Amino acid sequence: MSKQNQWIAGINAVASAIENDADNVREILLEAGSKNSRINEIEENARRKGIEVRRVTQQALDGVGGSVRHQGVVARYAAAKTWDEGELAGLIEAAEGKALVLVLDGVQDPHNLGACLRSAAAAGATAVIIPKDKSAPVNATVRKTSAGAADRLPVFPVTNLARCLRDLQQLGVWIYGLAGEAEASLYDIDLRGNIALVLGGEGDGMRRLTREHCDGLVKIPMPGDIESLNVSVATGVTLFEAVRQRRT
Repeated sequence: MSKQNQWIAGINAVASAIENDADNVREILLEAGSKNSRINEIEENARRKGIEVRRVTQQALDGVGGSVRHQGVVARYAAAKTWDEGELAGLIEAAEGKALVLVLDGVQDPHNLGACLRSAAAAGATAVIIPKDKSAPVNATVRKTSAGAADRLPVFPVTNLARCLRDLQQLGVWIYGLAGEAEASLYDIDLRGNIALVLGGEGDGMRRLTREHCDGLVKIPMPGDIESLNVSVATGVTLFEAVRQRRT
């Protein structure tokens, strides 16, 4: 597990980091001589919160901003702790047959991801797994929405989600995916052992390969006339059914 600095660029991205996660903003670099009112506002907010601000040349900003259009402002930011995929097995083993893993297959909205992480932390989840390339990153907005859970909970961005699910099965974890068309009810499944609960993204739900690597598909019974729940709400319902079962 490691926590490293990264550069974030652009007026909106930097302003959001200052507003939502100022404790993890290490330094602000602004283009010297800029008259942009938004940049001046960023400088004022940063100084008010005790963040170091420096005016530098455009060339210096180009150097740290890389290919991202920086708009005259970049920030050095302490990224959320990252966990190596190889550490997952140790966490499962340490749970002694009671691992509770949340798998989010492509949640794109950072507010949804943050809310899911908050629910996972509240439920005492062992770990959260997200695809590295098909998910919102754990950024300032996610960290703010998660109420700090993004820094306390082991979050594993994995390169190959299907392979990771196979690895979980080999570790003795049963995998259940949430799908509206499933016949089995969430409330009829035994969730007391090593369990991974898989929820899909906001649009199309779980991808085909993800479904194929589940041991079973379940649904949240909804007697009302609404077909689906927001992914963060569904995550909370699903996790806390596992919590309920483990208390009895």
